[in-house]
Amino acid sequence: MLETTIAGSLPKPAWLAETNKLWPAWRASGAELAQAKRDATLLWLKEQEDAGIDIVSDGEQSRQHFVHGFLEQVEGIDFEHKVKMGIRNNRYDAMVPQVVGPLRLKGRVHETEARVMRAHAKGKIKITMPGPMTIVDTIADRHYGDKVKLAMAFAELLNQEARALQKDGVDVVQFDEPAFNVYMDDVTRWGIDALHRAAQGLKCTTCVHICYGYGIQANIDWKKTLGESWRQYEQIFPALAKSRIDQVSLECIHSKVPIELLKLLKGKDVLVGVIDVASERVETPAEVSAVIRRALKFVPAKHFYPCTNCGMAPMAREVAVAKLKALGAGAALARKKIGR
Repeated sequence: MLETTIAGSLPKPAWLAETNKLWPAWRASGAELAQAKRDATLLWLKEQEDAGIDIVSDGEQSRQHFVHGFLEQVEGIDFEHKVKMGIRNNRYDAMVPQVVGPLRLKGRVHETEARVMRAHAKGKIKITMPGPMTIVDTIADRHYGDKVKLAMAFAELLNQEARALQKDGVDVVQFDEPAFNVYMDDVTRWGIDALHRAAQGLKCTTCVHICYGYGIQANIDWKKTLGESWRQYEQIFPALAKSRIDQVSLECIHSKVPIELLKLLKGKDVLVGVIDVASERVETPAEVSAVIRRALKFVPAKHFYPCTNCGMAPMAREVAVAKLKALGAGAALARKKIGR
């Protein structure tokens, strides 16, 4: 009960890549880089287990960015001629690759990370991948000419990799969709359909992560424009509750999302963010436990998974380790207080 997990990314060690950056440059190349990625995956696996995290992630140590790590293994994408594009409804600009032909996987994407984790993890493991809507919001299209067709093409590729990850022994496949709280109408029109295509045929647990973004300045500034009550989820939660996706991951602590909106996800497992990724202040176990117990008024304990608000990639490594420990200890304290 109250099994802990994380939303996805963790900081890369200084010997692997630049630190405190969302798009860090690698420190090595070739076989040396491959070995360093494997070592970092094992390091964070150990840190998570030591902190009491029940469902562990690879921390996205093998990808430079949560979207482009997948795109780099896809044919039909031109990374040589990136173009400037507004991301998340022009919240910030980024240099993005372009789709220039039919999309096909070059081969496996996350096989190495999955097999390393399965060989060494003591319990359940999770792999995260970008969701179809978020991918099409993070890449320029010069081939398909239709956002929905492009999303479905990516969903097919995500499904191929997800099925392979299931065979590798992955327990949870999570699709990251921060674009879901930006394009709410599109979520109900085609976003969830694209998610269903990405998850088609999976027997492992499926999850969708939605959030207000990493703790970077562009996101912090955007949140200031949203007012005192963030009700974007009110529009999409009922649709997600009816979806075939098993779990929904979202932020809670220090969020202005009305906590009672969680009840709109009735029947779903809910990964409730109890660790703030936009601040380097480390939560106390008592603070984490208090957020858990407050959210338990709206999510039954059997469906409740304490989690981080979002990924921690840009964060200082020692802060991320401390926050993992706070998550594990806070969940343990909450279990004790509710007698489970």
